[in-house]
Amino acid sequence: MRSAMRRWARALLPALLPCCCALCGAGCDAAVCAPCQRRYLDPGAPRCPRCANPCAPADAQLPCGACQLMRPAFDATVSAADYAAPLDQLVMQLKFGGTLALAPWCAQALGAAVRARPALELPELLCPVPLGPQRLAERGFNQALEIARPLAAALDVGLQPRLAVRARDTAAQSGVAPGQRRANIRHAFVVAPDALALVRGRHIGVVDDVMTSGHTLHELAATLKRFGAARVSNFVFARTPPR
Repeated sequence: MRSAMRRWARALLPALLPCCCALCGAGCDAAVCAPCQRRYLDPGAPRCPRCANPCAPADAQLPCGACQLMRPAFDATVSAADYAAPLDQLVMQLKFGGTLALAPWCAQALGAAVRARPALELPELLCPVPLGPQRLAERGFNQALEIARPLAAALDVGLQPRLAVRARDTAAQSGVAPGQRRANIRHAFVVAPDALALVRGRHIGVVDDVMTSGHTLHELAATLKRFGAARVSNFVFARTPPR
């Protein structure tokens, strides 16, 4: 009886709470309508397997020149889209507008990007990029964690929300000059003392909304490896293309 009522409620909910596409405004039953998803998402687009920057199809099997010149601490990155209009506005709505309904959609798009790479080694555990206490108190939620929850369920991978913590509050990377971003984030993370056994010898997946310079993800991966992680892969909704 209860299961029948739950099915009935799920079927009725879209009619009671109609949804419209966050991009075009058309009526739909998801955060973003199917035509906009086909237009703006390309899960199989060729990208550098290490940093997820766009590349030519023939180059998608090897790390890009930048990754070969200065190898980051992380081993792989999956991205669902480029951080460009109009998808960048969805990230802004999620992060600064509190539109949390967009987080499961971002996770869905990330899941499609993962499925488009069948040879990708899935992590044993997911970890969201942590916010500092002050920023978390101001925002009220961590957008990386909101994406990580449905992504963990979709990939059937465990989630450890406090695997890593911020050792200190840092200025937002978006407000720091590009040449100062690595220094701004240096030594910003530690592995939580009660999570040390979860890190040693394991493949950790790090989840975030946007990857720009990659310095934050590099620093977090370096920290995880310093505490014994065997491999670190990033799962980011959007990747800022190189200029």
